[in-house]
Amino acid sequence: MKYTITQKVFRIILGALMALAGIGHLTFQRQEFQAQVPRWLPDDPAFIDFVVLASGVTEILLGLSMIFLTKHRIKVGLILAIFYVLIFPGNISQYTNGIDAFGLDTDQKRLIRLFFQPILIIWALWSTGALTYLKNLKNKD
Repeated sequence: MKYTITQKVFRIILGALMALAGIGHLTFQRQEFQAQVPRWLPDDPAFIDFVVLASGVTEILLGLSMIFLTKHRIKVGLILAIFYVLIFPGNISQYTNGIDAFGLDTDQKRLIRLFFQPILIIWALWSTGALTYLKNLKNKD
């Protein structure tokens, strides 16, 4: 399976961005991320903080895995894509509840943000070679 230097560069960039986002969960952006916890989950502040901290640790681990677990890059890409799907309800909640966070202070900005999630999913799959892997699996059938 062909894997290009461009894919490698974009994999490392995405990994670094994920690690930085995870650090933000634990430190300087903690309140912003708390605003993205879906409103249909329990509204206990301790629970919301736990969700933010747990997702932050997960993002750091996924980011570092994107960078360093090169032998498992396809698996990591698949896991990261699934993670992006799992956290998407937080973005939907931010939009539907009109919650300001990360400079998304209008319904239009929050709506536009929703369209970036599929881009992140494709980025994770493409940059790790998982997209080609999935395509080849489909073609085998």
